[in-house]
Amino acid sequence: MIRWTSRVFGVFGIFLITAVFAACGLQDQGKPSEAGTVSGSITTPLEGARVYIYREGDDIYSAAAAVSEPADQEGNFTISLGPGRYVAVVRKRISGDMTGPVKIGDYKSAPTEFEVDGNRSVKMDFTATVKVGNEKAFSTRSGPGDTGISGTIFDVDKAPVAGIRVNVYEHIQMSERPKYVSGKTGPDGRYTALLRKGGTYYIAARDRFGGPPQLGDLYGRYDEGTIDPSGVVIRKGEILKDVDITVHKVW
Repeated sequence: MIRWTSRVFGVFGIFLITAVFAACGLQDQGKPSEAGTVSGSITTPLEGARVYIYREGDDIYSAAAAVSEPADQEGNFTISLGPGRYVAVVRKRISGDMTGPVKIGDYKSAPTEFEVDGNRSVKMDFTATVKVGNEKAFSTRSGPGDTGISGTIFDVDKAPVAGIRVNVYEHIQMSERPKYVSGKTGPDGRYTALLRKGGTYYIAARDRFGGPPQLGDLYGRYDEGTIDPSGVVIRKGEILKDVDITVHKVW
């Protein structure tokens, strides 16, 4: 049995969105510039949407490194950035606020990685979809040849916990939306998360769907007692069993 314990560590949960990304490098022929231009469009088009820029590895739900001006009537935007690797997210809040959680009725795109290389221009086109709720269908039944992970969620007293989902991430920062999410645990605390492919993943468990953990929430992750999360290797065509996670109340 693999027994996972965890420390409370804020990460942010899942939003149901899609994005289309295209990047091309166009070398300026004139004097080199210290900043590149990032431009593109936001469909449908989405007038008034903003592009939020984060440095690679930063939490995309913290303060952005840069924010574009609102997109025009055709959904076009432009922003200047220094050289580096970034993550872009489109958001439009119906309230008109620039910050705060994305709520039902607001728009948001998927996080998109890109790089600015000095005097190069980057073209990015986004599709931002409206948030219609906090629930989605989750596949929890496993069969022969399936790939996934299963186990039991416990509290600090080693009792099974109901109502917990396991979020599966591809990156150690766990700041992106989860790649896979399990259904809620029942009274026995059991969960199964099915994956499309094997690989190294980073796992967190929580009782609330979406947004950062709040005071009173139950949260846990696999970290082997270290500050940084530790990865778990899952082979294609196998269900890694008895992966138990202990959740703690956030204080």
